[in-house]
Amino acid sequence: MGWADSLRKYVERKKEEKSDEADEAHNSELETELFTKYYTEWKGKAGDKGKGSFSTIPKFYYKLPSEDEVLQQKLREESRAVFLQRKSRELLDNDELQNLWFLLDKHHTPPVIVDEQMINYEDFLKVASQAGSKCRPFFTSTVFSKLFHRDPYGRISIMQFFNYVMRKVWLHQTRIGLSLYDVAGQGYLKESDLENYILELIPTLPQLDGLEKSFYSFYVCTAVRKFFFFLDPLRTGKIKIQDILACSFLDDLLELRDEDLSKEQQDANWFSAPSALRVYGQYLNLDTDHNGMLSKEELARYGSGTLTKVFIDRVFQECLTYDGEMDYKTYLDFVLALENRKEPQALQYLFRILDVQAAGFLNIFSLNYFFRAIQEDMSKHGHEPVKFLDVKEEKFDMVKPVDPYRITLQDLINSGQGETVSSILIDLNGFWSYENREVFASPEGADE
Repeated sequence: MGWADSLRKYVERKKEEKSDEADEAHNSELETELFTKYYTEWKGKAGDKGKGSFSTIPKFYYKLPSEDEVLQQKLREESRAVFLQRKSRELLDNDELQNLWFLLDKHHTPPVIVDEQMINYEDFLKVASQAGSKCRPFFTSTVFSKLFHRDPYGRISIMQFFNYVMRKVWLHQTRIGLSLYDVAGQGYLKESDLENYILELIPTLPQLDGLEKSFYSFYVCTAVRKFFFFLDPLRTGKIKIQDILACSFLDDLLELRDEDLSKEQQDANWFSAPSALRVYGQYLNLDTDHNGMLSKEELARYGSGTLTKVFIDRVFQECLTYDGEMDYKTYLDFVLALENRKEPQALQYLFRILDVQAAGFLNIFSLNYFFRAIQEDMSKHGHEPVKFLDVKEEKFDMVKPVDPYRITLQDLINSGQGETVSSILIDLNGFWSYENREVFASPEGADE
């Protein structure tokens, strides 16, 4: 190549470089111009004064569309449905879970101890690279360290890891399923939302196959009340979906998918058919005038019939009634409180009834108010009444309240004696059981 050709190519290259520099400078100027334009539009001109700061704060709250804004409501529903569908597609399906198990089995790290396959971190990462993008969130050092239990070879159990993945997938699936019933789209379910969820769940639970359809509404009411009694103690009328997932109630409900559930397991499960029929049957037996509601006299026959009249009167004063009678929903709260007296929510229910002065604490007056009824019942049964002063001192010693003259709800919960204290005050049988606890103790237990 001659010197003339080389010179020509050099000149052409310089021209191209100058052209690129000019384009770059032009693009930079255009970028600055557009930035200034949009910044001025969005933030206001530098010289603008007199406008409040609210004009420059980005909007972060969008109120829900009202009932007459049909188009906005439909748009919101459709967008939520699309979002939930996308989230559902991100979850592992059965084929992907099977493939994950195959890879874990293939790359397990020897030796096998007690027929349990293990995997070390190096092989763990190999599985991660082959399992696909959906599995990637599970293959982290944090997950590995959580599942590590001092294996001498630095491994974790393959079965434990796979169960962890299955549990996470189930939680996400359930979260999406519950969110479909979240009409407001705010992350919580109202009572009607949860009722619809459980009603549509019934056909998928083999243990409920024997329920008559006419009983479905009562079953749904029985199931929903447990969720709301324990997860909504402040009676807001809604519970967070996260709280539903965090508690064990949904596990108990979905346990009814097991066709081989034993009688003992069914009796212990509030959501089982025998349990629901038992509670509803008790309600019908108490309703002697068959008007579908319970009066004070009818409720007084609950259990062994040893609840004091003063306590029953207070229940009807504090709880929702209709023309002085209790409906099934209110009765369910009553049953849940008395059957779970160790739980904070049940103690909160009972404390509200015991706090006759609505003072936020129980004092000597409150305790004496209820214990007088116990003394009267003892006299009716021909027993010499126990002195209140003896019982009062014993109660305060049991609870050890922060204030020596007042027992708060928190004092009851912290003491772990809430069940005993409440039983002594409201139930003659509860009082006798406590008074004769040493007599009722088994010889075996005494020897131990």
